Amino acid sequence: MILDPPFLLVDLDREAPHRMDSTDQVRVGFAAEPTEVGEDFDVLLTGVPEAPRPWVACADPFTTGRRLGWLVGRRPAASVALVQVLRMGTALAPPERLVVESLAYSTLQGGADFEAWLAAAPARTPRPADSPVRLRRQGDRLSVTLDRPRARNAMDAATRDALCEALRVAVADASIARVDLYGNGPSFCSGGDLSEFGTSRDPAQAHLVRVHRSPAALLQRCGARVTAHLHGACVGAGIELAAFANRVLAAPDTVIRLPEIEMGLIPGAGGTASLPVRIGRERTAYLALTGDPLTAEEALEWGLVDEVTASAEG
Repeated sequence: MILDPPFLLVDLDREAPHRMDSTDQVRVGFAAEPTEVGEDFDVLLTGVPEAPRPWVACADPFTTGRRLGWLVGRRPAASVALVQVLRMGTALAPPERLVVESLAYSTLQGGADFEAWLAAAPARTPRPADSPVRLRRQGDRLSVTLDRPRARNAMDAATRDALCEALRVAVADASIARVDLYGNGPSFCSGGDLSEFGTSRDPAQAHLVRVHRSPAALLQRCGARVTAHLHGACVGAGIELAAFANRVLAAPDTVIRLPEIEMGLIPGAGGTASLPVRIGRERTAYLALTGDPLTAEEALEWGLVDEVTASAEG
């Protein structure tokens, strides 16, 4: 056992799993082969290729575990908040998961790590679009297309609000049998618009806005009819929202990533609610803690996407 708060690394080939009561550590277990270990670990690593869920396959589990410890040490507050939110989510109703995520996100917005990231980040020029979301109705099908190609469909406030309006149409109209969600341009969605990060200085008000104007909450209500068509960069909100869809199709060039921990934050567009349903909380934690990219084929193996298809640009 290697103990370095707030991180715990356990060699499961040498130590039997035991009940751990600490809630303020990121708990990682590793083993040569997957074993039954219960639900006490936030990430499980193994050297077996194509390991079954909840395990993550890697070439050297011990080295990967040590790297996770280093990453947690860089952003301890965000890392611990992430695993706490993921653990709590298993016992909450879907709408409540979004509230807990938003509360944690808003808390971290007032933290030192996010302030430091903002101070070091280069200035970015906003690129507003007149119509950031396009709608097209054909019979009982509705196409919703993110349309800020110059900004790689980054999710600014205007895009978020327009997407909410589009999804409200789907929620309200039961005659719509299918909703197709696309992104125009080189990427499906490159995540939150970094030009707006830090512009809200009231985390409490930001929380109220986030839960009131929530594409994730609307997708929870109509997701059974939604097919998401991914291509290019699917970063942060790009994959967090898409994962609510009943069916997720990915072009071969799709690259998925959760970068928020490095900013001192956690996924804030619904990712702690949507990704665990598809891949489990342990693999969700791994993606978020490392920030590592996931290819379309890897996402297919994990179940984060349902099919790798031809180009899915809208």
